[in-house]
Order: sequence, then structure tokens, then C-alpha cells
Amino acid sequence: MKAIVIESFGGPEVLRPADVPSPEPAADEVLIEVAYAAVNPVDWKIREGMLAGMFPHEFPVILGWDAAGTVKDTGKNVTGFRIGDRVYAYCRKPKVGFGTYAEFVTMNQAAVAPMPKNVGFAEAACIPLAGLTAWQSLFDAAKIQAGDRVLIHAGAGGVGSFAIQFAKHTGAEVLTTAGGANHAYVKSLGADVAIDYRKENFIDAVRKREPGGIDLVFDAVGNDVQRKSYEVLKKGGKLVSIVNVPSEEEARRYGVEAAHVFVTPDGEQLRRIGALLESGAVRPPALQEMRLEEAAEAQRQSQAGRVRGKIVLKIR
Repeated sequence: MKAIVIESFGGPEVLRPADVPSPEPAADEVLIEVAYAAVNPVDWKIREGMLAGMFPHEFPVILGWDAAGTVKDTGKNVTGFRIGDRVYAYCRKPKVGFGTYAEFVTMNQAAVAPMPKNVGFAEAACIPLAGLTAWQSLFDAAKIQAGDRVLIHAGAGGVGSFAIQFAKHTGAEVLTTAGGANHAYVKSLGADVAIDYRKENFIDAVRKREPGGIDLVFDAVGNDVQRKSYEVLKKGGKLVSIVNVPSEEEARRYGVEAAHVFVTPDGEQLRRIGALLESGAVRPPALQEMRLEEAAEAQRQSQAGRVRGKIVLKIR
């Protein structure tokens, strides 16, 4: 099968096309013929070796954790899927090496879900990692409730696009940071307030609207932004980050809770997200389509941090 692989850590130039053996599904696995794969920041972080200490790896590495496609084969213990089913999945495995920048990928059936009926393969590929990250951060970690006042950093990104919609659907008041060019986009997703992080101090902007502090900060930026975010939380508020692990000492100093989320595959949660998409309560993020052979350029754009929504790679 055709794939994009790396044989060493490095810059985008280490990505190269290759012909590699097609995987075979184990007893509990589904073999997916990939139509589209999404590009995520974690892809270039793995490529550069930034996560080598977190995940075992074996070169050549096929990057990519998001896939949408059709079931090509199933293992002997698979009961919920049949050949030809349209599915999507967050395909993170214990060992990095067999990702979704390829014509085929295998994944445990528990991580796979039927695609929402009202989206195509390109849109579906945008959903698993970003949607599950937002879901697990807001519902599992933060326990978001109706009436909560929430600041979502990087609202125009893939994860932010879902976080805004999930928070708004829950009944929260949503503030978000985004470049001015993306304000119309984030407001179309449901954001009540868009803060231009290039022109405004988000602390001042939030305090002006919510002088008593807010209930929750969802941090998809990290570093100084994370440290400053404690200043807009009320006592007993929560900060949930998907980037830097928050400092417990800093959280105690401000009298708030802090948590870190690293998304895990979950087919049942994907089904629940799919139901929201089918009902029209949530929509996929904006997307930019590129060819599989353009994976290096796609990662360059992702690494520059200026992508609205998601980039997807057309596999076939």
C-alpha cells in the first residue's frame, strides 16, 4: 500500500512516500480502507522527536491518528462492523508506527464508530482526535454545566471549533481567543465573545465582561497563556489544558483546580459526537483539503499555527 513515512526524526523534509505492506486485522480489529486522514499538531511533534519519550516507536513510522473510510476486513471477534461500513476513528496505538497517512489502517473495534450520515469522508476525518479531545476535556475533566462562563483559547483551531460548540450546546457562555480574521467563524460556531489575542490583552477583555471571574478556562495554547489564564478564574474555577501539564502549586495559589488531558480513543464517545452532528447541533470544523503527497506542506502549515479548523489529506 502507499503511505507517507519517516525513517528518522527531523523537519518536514523527512516525510517521504513509500510502498509498505498492508496491515492485517487482529481478532478484535477493524481494517479501514482510508479515504481521508487529518493532520494534527501531534503529527509534527512526533516527526520532530518531541514525544519520543512518551510513545515507543519503530521506524519506518507512518504518522497520522485520524481516519475516515470504509471497512475492508474484520477480525474474528468483531461483531459491530461489516465490510463496506463507513467508519471513522482516532487511531492512536501503544506503539507509534502504523498511522493513517496510508491506504489502510487497523484499529481495535472499541475505538471505531459509524460515520455520521450527514457528513462526507473529508469532514469525518476532521472529527475524531479534535472532537474527542474537546469532549474529554469539557465533559470528563471539567464537568462543564449549563450557565458556566468559559474561556476557550484558540477557538478557530480544530479542537477549539468543537469546544465552542460543545460548550454552547451545554448552555455555557462562551468567550474565545482568535485572530480577527477568524472572529466571524468562531461566532458562527456559537461563541458569545471573540477576543483578538493579537490586539487585546485577554485578561483585560475577560475581566471587563466578567469582573468576578469565570468558571472554566480551556487551554489549547500553553506556556505564558496558561500561566496568565489563572488570573481570569474565580475561586474554585477550573483550568483544563491539552498542552503543558498545569502546575499544581500555581493552581493552589489561585484557589482553582487544574487538569491535563491527553485524549484517548473511544468509539462510544465518537458515536455520541456523531449523534450531535446528525441532529445539526454540531458541525465539522472548517477544513482545507490536500493530497497525501502534500503531507510535508500540510505539516508546515500546522506547525505555523495558522490553520482554521483542520487540514485533511486525500488518500484515494
